[in-house]
Amino acid sequence: MLILLPPSEGKAAPRRGNPLDLGRLSSPGLSPARALMLGALVELCHGDQDPTTPVQDAMIVERAAATLGLGSTQLDLVAQNAGLMTAATARADRIYTGVLYDALDFASLSAAAKRRATSRVGIMSSLFGLVGPGDRIPAYRLSGDAVLPRIGSVAGFWREHLETAALEALGSGLLVDLRSGMYAAFWRPARDLAPRVATVRVLHEHNGTRKVVSHFNKATKGRIVREVLENGANPRTPAQFADLLRELGWKVEESAQTAKGVQLDVVVDEL
Repeated sequence: MLILLPPSEGKAAPRRGNPLDLGRLSSPGLSPARALMLGALVELCHGDQDPTTPVQDAMIVERAAATLGLGSTQLDLVAQNAGLMTAATARADRIYTGVLYDALDFASLSAAAKRRATSRVGIMSSLFGLVGPGDRIPAYRLSGDAVLPRIGSVAGFWREHLETAALEALGSGLLVDLRSGMYAAFWRPARDLAPRVATVRVLHEHNGTRKVVSHFNKATKGRIVREVLENGANPRTPAQFADLLRELGWKVEESAQTAKGVQLDVVVDEL
C-alpha cells in the first residue's frame, strides 16, 4: 500500500543539520529532475550570484516574490529559497507542518507504525517530486501552481518525470490517494491501475446537508493515516480499505469504480 499525501505550505525550518544531498533521497531516479527544479528555484531567488552569498539585489527579490505568489511580509521566504544549497535539513516528517501533519503526528507514532510509514507513505513535493517521511530535506517555499523560469509549470514538469518513481513506490499494492487537486495533477494513475486506486474525500454532515470543510478535511485525513499505520493492516483493494476504515470506526461510503479508481467518502458529523 502507498498512501500519497500533499505537502504543507508552511514548513518548519531546522536550525541545524547537514546540507541537502540529492543522492541520498528515496526514488533516486528523480535526482536529475530534482537538480533541475532546485537549480531553477535557487536561481530565481538568488540570481546568478554565488549561491553561498547573501541575497542583496532588491529587484531579484521582488521578481522572485511575484513569481512565487509571496506578499511583502514574506520576503524572508525568498532568502530561504536562495540558500537551499547550504541550508540545514531534517526528516521530511518534521519539515512538513500544518493541520494534516499535526493530526497525523509522525513523532508520536509507535515504533512499528513509524516503520510502516517509511515504506507506505509518500509526500508530493513541488521541489523534490516525491519524498518519503525519512528523507532529509530543507524547508522551502514553492507552490504546486507556480511557473518558474527555465522550468515552466511546476505541475507540468513533474507530470513528465514522476511516472516511473510513483509506480516503483506503489509496486503491486493499493494506492490511497489523499492529495489535494493541485498535487494530484503532478501524477495521475493510468486507467489500468483503477482497480487498486482509492481516493478519499471527507464530508461534514449537518442537518441533512453534506459539505467539505477544508480544515476538518485535512485533520480527518491525518487521523485516518495515523490509525491505519498503527493498525498495521495492508488492504489490497479499495473495498478492503473501506472495510478497514469502518473497523476503525469511520462511516464510509464507496462510489462505483471509474477510470480514476474508487472514491471513498468519509462522513463525519462533528468538527
